[in-house]
Amino acid sequence: MNENRAAGVWAAIAAAARDEAAPVALRHVCLACADAVSADDAALLLASTLHTWEVAYAMNPLGEELVELQTTYGEGPALDAAAGFDPVLVPELGSAASNSRWPAYGPDAVRAGAAAQFSFPLRVGAVRLGALELYRRRPGSLTSAELADATIYADAALAIVLNTRAGSVDGQRATEADFLSRGAELHQAAGMVSVQLGVPVGEAMVRLRAHAYRHGERLRDVAHAVVARRLRFERSQAGGDGRAEGERT
Repeated sequence: MNENRAAGVWAAIAAAARDEAAPVALRHVCLACADAVSADDAALLLASTLHTWEVAYAMNPLGEELVELQTTYGEGPALDAAAGFDPVLVPELGSAASNSRWPAYGPDAVRAGAAAQFSFPLRVGAVRLGALELYRRRPGSLTSAELADATIYADAALAIVLNTRAGSVDGQRATEADFLSRGAELHQAAGMVSVQLGVPVGEAMVRLRAHAYRHGERLRDVAHAVVARRLRFERSQAGGDGRAEGERT
């Protein structure tokens, strides 16, 4: 993950918005991401004010139907991703493992026309905002490059959601600046914290955001301190729960 990849992702999102002569929005994240990873559909599941999940955007009826199925049954990759720290990648929705994990949703998703589903969490600390959903009508895994791109597209969606809720006057420029400024160094810091704590990179990213929120610091400043080795995350020994705290050196 590097700054060039992050810049390329944002350029694709901005190009999708320019094609419609519209401000950058979640729709354009879905359009650009689906094109980048050869997905047949993309959708965004977000938490509503009623503490339920709902479709914020779906490219096609398939995506809308699949999100509705998951919210109806209370199970599925999107809900698991939204509740967790890491992507939920299902290269074959019709497999025995998929049907065992999601007995109601799995078979119905296949009947609806989906063969593979990839769900990426949108989360800041303990706050679960939703998930970016990608669907294919054929089974198969994402390549490593597609997985890296999809992860950054999810981060872009998160930046847009947070920026919109903050009520920025100049949403597009503010979101782009925030997204790119925390791109390469943030991902480098997440990789370092992942090694320090022995956790997946997705969880390491959440720990960085939680530390910034807890201490009233900017996320990019926390990431810079980690990369500069002025801040190190250590496992807490208290109670043996494995929780991490950042320690300044």
